[in-house]
Amino acid sequence: MAENCTRKLIVEICNANNLMPKDGQGTASAYAIVDFAGQRRRTKTKFRDLNPVWDEKLEFLVHDIGSMASEILEINLYNDKKIGKRSNFLGKIKLAGTVFVSAGAESLVYYSLEKRSVFSQVKGEIGVKIFYVDEEAAPTPPEQKEETAEEKPPEEEKPAEENKEEAPKEEEKPNPPPPESSNPQDAVAASTSETNPAPEEENNQPLANKEEPPTETAKYKAETGKSTELIINNLELRSLSGDRNRIGYDLVDPMPFLYVRVVKAKVANKEPACPLHAKIVIGTHSIKTKTQIDRDWDQVFAFDKERLNSSSLEVSVWTEEGKNEEAPSSLAESCLGTVPFDLQEVPKRVPPDSPLAPQWYSLESESETGNDVMVAVWVGTQADEAFQEAWQSDSGGLIPETRAKVYLSPKLWYLRLTVIQTQDLQLDLVSEAKVRSPEIFVKALLGAQLFKTSRTQVGSAWNEDLVFVAAEPFEPFLVVKVEDASNGQSVGEVKIHVSSIDRRTDDKTEVKSRWFNLIGGENKPYAGRIHIRVCLEGGYHVLDEAAHVTSDVRATAKQLTKPPIGLLDVGIRGANNLLPVKTKDGPCGTTDAYVVAKYGPKWIRTRTILDRFNPHWNEQYTWDVYDPCTVLTIGVFDNGRYKGDKDVSIGKVRLRLSTLDTNKVYRNSYTLTVLSPDGAKKMGEIEIAIRFCCSSWLSLIQAYGSPMLPRMHHVSPLGPTQQDILRYTAMRIVTARLARSEPALGQEVVQFMLDSDTHVWSMRRSKANWFRVVGCLSRVASLVRWLDEIRTWVHPPTTVLVHGLLVAAVVCSHLVLPTIFMYAFLILTLRLRYCRRIPYNVESRLSYVDVVSPNELDEEFDEFPTNKSSDTIRIRYDRLRALASRVQTLLGDVAVQGERLEALFSWKDPRATGILLVFCLFVSLLFYLVPLKVLVLGAGFYYIRHPRFRDDMPSIPINFFRRLPSLSDQIM
Repeated sequence: MAENCTRKLIVEICNANNLMPKDGQGTASAYAIVDFAGQRRRTKTKFRDLNPVWDEKLEFLVHDIGSMASEILEINLYNDKKIGKRSNFLGKIKLAGTVFVSAGAESLVYYSLEKRSVFSQVKGEIGVKIFYVDEEAAPTPPEQKEETAEEKPPEEEKPAEENKEEAPKEEEKPNPPPPESSNPQDAVAASTSETNPAPEEENNQPLANKEEPPTETAKYKAETGKSTELIINNLELRSLSGDRNRIGYDLVDPMPFLYVRVVKAKVANKEPACPLHAKIVIGTHSIKTKTQIDRDWDQVFAFDKERLNSSSLEVSVWTEEGKNEEAPSSLAESCLGTVPFDLQEVPKRVPPDSPLAPQWYSLESESETGNDVMVAVWVGTQADEAFQEAWQSDSGGLIPETRAKVYLSPKLWYLRLTVIQTQDLQLDLVSEAKVRSPEIFVKALLGAQLFKTSRTQVGSAWNEDLVFVAAEPFEPFLVVKVEDASNGQSVGEVKIHVSSIDRRTDDKTEVKSRWFNLIGGENKPYAGRIHIRVCLEGGYHVLDEAAHVTSDVRATAKQLTKPPIGLLDVGIRGANNLLPVKTKDGPCGTTDAYVVAKYGPKWIRTRTILDRFNPHWNEQYTWDVYDPCTVLTIGVFDNGRYKGDKDVSIGKVRLRLSTLDTNKVYRNSYTLTVLSPDGAKKMGEIEIAIRFCCSSWLSLIQAYGSPMLPRMHHVSPLGPTQQDILRYTAMRIVTARLARSEPALGQEVVQFMLDSDTHVWSMRRSKANWFRVVGCLSRVASLVRWLDEIRTWVHPPTTVLVHGLLVAAVVCSHLVLPTIFMYAFLILTLRLRYCRRIPYNVESRLSYVDVVSPNELDEEFDEFPTNKSSDTIRIRYDRLRALASRVQTLLGDVAVQGERLEALFSWKDPRATGILLVFCLFVSLLFYLVPLKVLVLGAGFYYIRHPRFRDDMPSIPINFFRRLPSLSDQIM
């Protein structure tokens, strides 16, 4: 971007809905304050309106265009009161710079207002449009730059000076101070979690006079022309794991590699057109560079230092000229000289040290003189910048299919086509004479996706929705056809450019319907009209993996994406005792293993370690975490693609982030088990190190009370059957797109990672789900048996104690509930010592892979539909499988509810159980202080409250319960 180009951020405050009354008269006078990069703007006050409409555009200057994505935009709503009184807080939203779009791509987005603290009383939402505009700025004289940086538009300050309004101050308790930390960077991140404090938290001065005392932030901004927002955000992120350059590989062991960089050569006595190449020899290891005429190779080679069998290194330069008489088909090679290196004298380099500069070395030769080669030799680790692009001795050199790569899933949208009606159709007269009332239907195609409406009479309306999955970059056209059901012929069609379709992010944005002319063919330029409505839905999350193991729940539209709450660091250390997967040069087996990890849209693939049963990758990767109740999937595969074969799965590991403690490193080995038609087989073990870091404990706890899926899934839900179809379609699109990458991520790999066969009938899975239900019901049976033992005096002391508790409950009935919650508090506290320290993983025993019969495996791996010879058996078999798959899903859903309740009391999710622990303590004290009758009466009135005071989103307890872990992610 040109240096004289300036960027302005435009924030359009449109309206707000269903605000909390704060003036004591059942209404509120709301105004908005917007903070961005040290700049503050204020809207007008809308008096006595709980649904105010502003439609005001506020402009902000973007100081650093490159760092705009790391800036934070904060919008605070306040209730405006008279002079001398405090303003009440109505809610706020915080948006990251990653959601800003360019002018023309903006849309009205409604954000739910958030609390400032746990004591805030906030409800409602605010609708805003945010976009940026790039303008060519006139050059500013140097002497005026500082003044321009400090200036504030006079029209912004004038209303504040006239009104003499005091800064708002919330009538609620302030946030508690951040906890002390031994890490100073953590303390800085905790203290700056609220990057733009509200006016009432700063002081109680009028808004117009707020910038009069120059603060350190203002001084920094005036001197540099930049805001401190970028510094704060960087500190927050760096506090998660420290210096990324310094500890980018802190979860894995350093692997020493010998690096040899051959840059170029100077040859004195050879023709300029003579091709040259260099050879590197270390004992039995020998490799040569590419042959070039320009003598500029600039290639890096990495040798596994532990597998070297020599203490010396030789770099030689060779020329290829003429043909050898003994071998006419080959070129004659002659050595121009050699440079020896003693490996004991090779220097070591540890990032972030600068790369070692190459040097010229004279080539030693008996016949040639004056020849030089530029070489750099050093010892480093896999953290070296040159490692990824270097020739690697343990991963097949420069074979593309064996290199470590990072992939991104395509951005997926739901495309909704609403077919309303048709008019003036030009039907075939012959077919119309045969059929008095012909039936028509509409067929829509997007790529390979095909959906049809129901049949209806000519002139009738459908009003049916057809939902597709669209991936960026989009297919060029959406084809809509009208067909005559009587003769199967097409009446006409229309093609709609997908890139021109309107986008919306919520159900409140109206999409206009349009009439399109149908084209019947070359001889029919006009075949009628069709009335349709089409839009791209950005408020949904497009599921491309099974719901119980999903790794991403964000909406498609980036305007709805909140900032990440933490980082996930995963270290792929190595594998042990892998079994041979394929043969190599005879009966001996071999395994060329690599690892694929998926979290969110980001896929990573480690390098392939060739011909080793105990490979050590020691590679580390990082993901942004937006929701803690998500699952990381790691798979191990044997690489056959570099030889033209398919990759073979060796095993899979799934880890749920909510079961991990924050800022704690877990380093464990997990058994790899693969299921095939021959049965379950243990293929070895994989060692993984994982760490979940969180920047704000409050944001992490608040995530447990928010809905799992975006708002559109609740206000306009998709049916179960429709979700299955769309999920399978999305999985196929992701598979096809990743298969087109270079190098490709194979179809078999993607489907294995996404669990594409989760909803297919399997007797083994049905058994596993059934026994999960039985396991939950067994707790109830144990309680019934315990009560029966008390009634029958099996344990007399226990029975006598129950008599005493019964008398105490009757005499002191008001202490029953407090005692129950206090007892639950003590039980949960005592069970903390039994909290599992190893993350949960796929479990073979729970999956019943060890007791499955050969017939059941044959049925599970059979194709769908089955390929049995008898037609009758095939029909019955397919019907049974389709019905049983629904029963299987139902059993799994029933089991999930019981397992979530059990996980709440077993510290499986430490944070969720900790929330219950604190809740039990507070509820116990509440029942002690408040009479039971008052609480019952309050709960009853709250339950039957007026619909006006209800929210259309799920309640916090329901959201909390749905986020609890179950055993679904451990089922194979």
